[in-house]
Amino acid sequence: MASSDADGHTPTATPAQGDLFQKCRAYQEWFDSQLELLGFYPFFAAIQEVRGTTAVIDGRDLLMIGSNNYLGLSWDPRVKEAAIAAVKRYGTSCSGSRYLNGTLTLHEELEADLADFVGRPAALCFTTGYQTNLGAISALLGKHDHVFSDRFNHASVMDGIFHASGRRLGTIKVHRYAHNSAEDLDRSLRSAPADAGKLVVTDGVFSMEGDIVRLDEVAEVARRHGARIYLDEAHAIGVIGATGRGTEEHFGRPLSDLIMCTFSKSFGSLGGFVAGDREVVNYIKHEGRPLIFSASMPPANLAAAAAALKIMREEPEHAQRLQRISARMIREYKAVGFDVDLAETAIVPLIIGDDHLTFRFWRALFEAGIYANPVVTPGVPPGRALIRTSYMAIHTDEELDRVLEITAAVGRRLGII
Repeated sequence: MASSDADGHTPTATPAQGDLFQKCRAYQEWFDSQLELLGFYPFFAAIQEVRGTTAVIDGRDLLMIGSNNYLGLSWDPRVKEAAIAAVKRYGTSCSGSRYLNGTLTLHEELEADLADFVGRPAALCFTTGYQTNLGAISALLGKHDHVFSDRFNHASVMDGIFHASGRRLGTIKVHRYAHNSAEDLDRSLRSAPADAGKLVVTDGVFSMEGDIVRLDEVAEVARRHGARIYLDEAHAIGVIGATGRGTEEHFGRPLSDLIMCTFSKSFGSLGGFVAGDREVVNYIKHEGRPLIFSASMPPANLAAAAAALKIMREEPEHAQRLQRISARMIREYKAVGFDVDLAETAIVPLIIGDDHLTFRFWRALFEAGIYANPVVTPGVPPGRALIRTSYMAIHTDEELDRVLEITAAVGRRLGII
């Protein structure tokens, strides 16, 4: 039997150059030095309680402008009651994958309603939005296929692409085109063989910039080259479009082949779905490994997403309120001198540039009772550090006044505006 050290732990290998954990120790040393330099830690803040637009952290009430709960539906009594009722009927877990014992009637009912909502023949629910992109994209891409991704697409899109590449031993050709540039996409598509399978993947609303894909232009180019379009609507459904149905409603017509969305934003739940032609969705259902080998969405999350979908259908005024808030915040941030770059939705980045100045700005907002999100590399390119602000339909005008007053005061004090 191995002997234990003074703390009762059994020693493993003596640290050496080839030790797998050496990278962890090196990272910890760097982490500690950065924490000492900064004087505070801006990530993984533990929220003790949520009260609609307010989060309680360390016993303090902070006005939340960092949530993706765009319509405020995770706080809606109807959504909460639906989740509670589902737990009472089905328990807390499906305890299995969709492929075997983890499909409930709740899944099938929600999938039918989602397909109808986005105007597609079929839909399929995954356990998370991340897994939806990982599973759907990696299932669709095969050997010698070409995939074209906007450079500002979400990390889950790229992980889905790289997962497919790894499974197919690097035989998939990956192209990353300039952000929101149909011209660069056209150039990339021209480089692919005419007879190759081609998939264009783009966010509908970009998660850090808050701008909308030029989907009409992207679709025209893709169709000309025989490419299919996969549209990630995580930050678009509930946010844009006359009634909140997303990017295609914003442009007034169907423009994509597959629509993906997560439930962790406007739906106030957890999970995700992909929707498209029935045979394509059925193929993903039987080839998407993250679906087959993960436990399915819990009943509470299914019921919450279904209740939120019903509200979105019947009460478009929530999305319309959010759009008015978004337009106001963009206009007023610009008026006081903030750089909001490309923003045109409920995601409004305040571009700072310098990492440490961004953290100082975040800390000053936090101390003044405002919770936003500091984003630095690798979340954004180097030199593009920002405060990511995002808004909910349930924010009051008085709360928005307070946000604008405090951010302007802090911005002036730190020389940002």
